[in-house]
Amino acid sequence: QVQLVESGGGLVQPGGSLRLSCATSRIIFSIYTMAWYRQAPGKERELVAFIGSGGTTDVADSVKGRCTISRDNAKNTVYLQMNSLKPEDTAVYYCVAAQRRPLEFGYWGQGTQVTVAS
Repeated sequence: QVQLVESGGGLVQPGGSLRLSCATSRIIFSIYTMAWYRQAPGKERELVAFIGSGGTTDVADSVKGRCTISRDNAKNTVYLQMNSLKPEDTAVYYCVAAQRRPLEFGYWGQGTQVTVAS
């Protein structure tokens, strides 16, 4: 069974940083597009960033300049480095592995909570 396990979430003060990790198993990681989504209470789910199998990346305008997505194919892991965090970044962050669009139809992790508050 495919598994995606996120980690690295937590409580951080505004302006702080977090690095989320998503370890995968039972997929050929290198051929998948990996993505991070987030969902805050009462808000729609948002695609935060994705990285293609060839390394092409894109991030949402809401986090551009503050977040970087990367992958380590040797470790079957994708990362989301988040800097200059704001209270509006508070959400559950989900890792997704997909082979085709729409990405939402891929495999999902269980999510990790990120809370930005003082």
